[in-house]
This record gives sequence, C-alpha cells and structure tokens, in this order.
Amino acid sequence: KQEEQTKAVEPISVKKPKETRVIKEIALITTEEFENVPAYLKGRITNDQINAVVEQMNKAVVDKYKILHQPLKSMSAPTRNLYHRFIEEETKDTKGLFFIVEADIREFTYLRLDKRFHSILTILRHCQRVREVRGSGLTRYVIC
Repeated sequence: KQEEQTKAVEPISVKKPKETRVIKEIALITTEEFENVPAYLKGRITNDQINAVVEQMNKAVVDKYKILHQPLKSMSAPTRNLYHRFIEEETKDTKGLFFIVEADIREFTYLRLDKRFHSILTILRHCQRVREVRGSGLTRYVIC
C-alpha cells in the first residue's frame, strides 16, 4: 500500500521534446564527381579548394538559419537587423528553401567573392549542389 501511495503522489513531469530543425547543407564534392567536371570549368581549381568553399558556405547557411529560427525577443539589435534582411530577401520562389546570398557569405565567412569563388559556384551548379534564383537585384544560391 505504501509503494502504491508514493507512486501516486509523484507528479509526472512531461517535458516537451525540443524541436530540432534540420538545416540543409551542401554535400562535399567526391573525387569521382570532380573528375567528371569538364576541364574548362575546373581550370586550376582542386577538389580540396572546392570542398573548403563548400564547408564555408555550409557554415554561412547554418549561421543564417540559426538566426531565423530564434525568437525575435531574444535577439540583439544587430541580429534583429540581420533577421529582417533575411526575411526581405525571401521571395515566393525561395519560400521553404534554404538559400544564401553574397551578403551572407561576406557576413559569416572569410571567403573573398572573386573570380575563383564564382568559378567554384559554377562547378557546384554543374554538380547540382546549388542552383541560382535571380530576381529583384539579388542572386540567391539555393541548396539542392
């Protein structure tokens, strides 16, 4: 009887499981895929250089969507400004998709947006890792 009474007295704490939002990332380029890229696209770019850029782009995407998933009240003023910029950049074409723009890459990574970077983006488009959505003066790089 005592055991039954103690079991009945203990309140059952129901914790809501934290909702884990999956942020889509760009997969690294394999050596086999890299070999199948035409020579005129590759130039002197190596597979390691492409994968380093992919990792930095993934970091930018994760940082951006962490900010977007935060509650507005917990943000500082600069973070809130970023949040509003992210919302403005979204169009009906990119609704529900993970994308970044060049400003995000400048904000969250150390990458230089030079000719080499753009040729790496061309290779990523060729390998169907990224696709471009252009409009309203911005190029959005959507993760496939």
